[in-house]
Amino acid sequence: MVNSGLDITGVVLAGGRASRMGGEDKGLLLLNGTPLWQHVANSLAKQVEHVVLSANRNLDRYRASGLAVIEDTLDNFPGPLAGMLAVMQQTADDWFLFCPCDTPGIPSNLAARLAAGRKDASVVWVTDGERDHPTIALVHRQAITQLAAYLAAGERRVMMFMRQAGGHAVDFSNCRSAFTNINTPDDLTARQEKK
Repeated sequence: MVNSGLDITGVVLAGGRASRMGGEDKGLLLLNGTPLWQHVANSLAKQVEHVVLSANRNLDRYRASGLAVIEDTLDNFPGPLAGMLAVMQQTADDWFLFCPCDTPGIPSNLAARLAAGRKDASVVWVTDGERDHPTIALVHRQAITQLAAYLAAGERRVMMFMRQAGGHAVDFSNCRSAFTNINTPDDLTARQEKK
């Protein structure tokens, strides 16, 4: 395991609607024979103390992995922040490294670099030099109260919450391609390895 200096739970965010995938459960789509969520979980497992899944559909299939599966506590798929809140409310660790299931190429030193770049912040996220990736974030549990209030007020914007929580981006511009999302069937096809 890459030592980050913190006790961290890694969280694969697989609870969305996947509307750009025609409603298919994105985490369960196969990339080179392995579900997308598993690529992310395997990478996180080498970097953190524990890994859990945030999911709202096909729960039996996710639970078959043996990992804890945590459902949103808010109705109607209100977005990734709802998954983040549910996990932090139901998991005892202090730090959480969130990563969406559609970023299978995350770097092997993600946790260590975010921890090193956080300074005193309780929230940090990835920037690839061109765009921010606020759902790839290291978050301390002290954000729970503020996040619950933010969602209760009807807000859903991840970047706005991260900034309100006093967070900042950590530069990963030297490995920009590691954060390429798989959002559409064409994206998935393009990433499949040719046999």
